[in-house]
Amino acid sequence: MNKIDEGVLREDLKKLIAEIVEVEPDKITPDANFVEDLGMDSMMALEILASVEKKYKLKIPEENLVKITNLDKVVELVDKLLE
Repeated sequence: MNKIDEGVLREDLKKLIAEIVEVEPDKITPDANFVEDLGMDSMMALEILASVEKKYKLKIPEENLVKITNLDKVVELVDKLLE
């Protein structure tokens, strides 16, 4: 798959996460902790993982779920998997 501009990727992921966690996108700062700051639970985490896989046609190993703690980590993970 073609590499996606990181700025575009970041905005897309921010919207996707905001929708699942049910917060305004501007609450999702690069380092806002999904669980502590945004109230994400494990079901939301799985939903984010599934949505990202579907949107970018990726397979994200489930052990990466624990690494998805903030927007920067999600962008980093997806960016790496798209290479």
